[in-house]
Amino acid sequence: MGAIDEDQAFIYVNGKKLRRGFTTGSCAAAAAKAAAEMLLTDRPVAAVDLLTPKGIPLHLPIENVKWDDGKVSCAVRKDGGDDMDETSGALVFAEVVKREDPGIAVEGGTGIGRITRKGLDQPVGAAAINHVPRHMIQEALEDVCQQCGWKGGLGVTFSVPGGEQIAKRTFNPRLGITGGISILGTSGIVEPMSETALLGSIRAETKVWLASGKKYLLAVPGNYGRDFVHSYPKLEGITPIQCSNFIGDMLDLAVELGAQGLLLVGNLGKLVKLAGGIMNTHSRNADCRMEIMAANAALAGARIDTVKSIMGCISTDDALEVLEKAGVQKDVIDLILPKIEFHMNHRTGGRIVCGAVVFSSEYGMLGMTESAPGLIKKLEGRQ
Repeated sequence: MGAIDEDQAFIYVNGKKLRRGFTTGSCAAAAAKAAAEMLLTDRPVAAVDLLTPKGIPLHLPIENVKWDDGKVSCAVRKDGGDDMDETSGALVFAEVVKREDPGIAVEGGTGIGRITRKGLDQPVGAAAINHVPRHMIQEALEDVCQQCGWKGGLGVTFSVPGGEQIAKRTFNPRLGITGGISILGTSGIVEPMSETALLGSIRAETKVWLASGKKYLLAVPGNYGRDFVHSYPKLEGITPIQCSNFIGDMLDLAVELGAQGLLLVGNLGKLVKLAGGIMNTHSRNADCRMEIMAANAALAGARIDTVKSIMGCISTDDALEVLEKAGVQKDVIDLILPKIEFHMNHRTGGRIVCGAVVFSSEYGMLGMTESAPGLIKKLEGRQ
């Protein structure tokens, strides 16, 4: 029998059959449950059943069982299904001991991160074990205590071998979580190719930014934008929030979480799509880069052969070269920039100040929208 029953183990995403996985939170709860059962019954446990918050039952094998004086430890191996992440394959260990005081005490050990900044799910100083997994762990151990007739309490300490190294490849260092990975999961299930995990990371990073007292956000779609920010003197030293293709969601979060403004810095290849109102810039959702550039070239007075040449371009840098040769590159950018800011303001309903800085890998800085200089001053002055 697999971890997830066959009828619930797969979902279809964009026409593809993909396998679900389970979260580090489910691993932690299952390992804790197995260790507690072995501690209180003095009998081995090969696998445990766990009902996730999503309502999907799991049947998880137990590994690396160790009996010691008054404590039992064991592990469950993380399986991200077809949505592989850095924690897939990691062993999540739980060590359980008896306590005289009633209740369940949850702690993080080696390889589990520690919270160092405000704005995250747990308070500063706590182990990075989020509230939903904590509830799953507590519920599982309380059930074991009740079934075994144990009136005292239990203490459980989690660890992940190699967790500190794994965490370096995740968002944790950017969020102020040090020393290891986080025990996460709101549903207990990993949905393959789901946007939920990435959007959750963006939300967490935004909350940390705002919890530090800042009111104006700096966001980039990806590494190109990040590198440009680091090389731009007025923004140097500021670590931006990376929002990937989810620019519309980033704007929504800025409004929801109480920001006063947001400056978006990105390559024309991404941000030109905003001039057409496209707020998720992944190519599978929409492209229209050349259509937007060609239409604005025509508005700028370019000849029809220039417009046709743009429509034959593969990249925005190629299109910029065509515009430069036609002598209308600046005119076209000057038409595109107000449209970008218009659609950002339309998405937020004008409730925050929005602006954008647009650059090209080939041509460098192309320009900025009307509100961008004021936002740069806010960010430069560290607000």
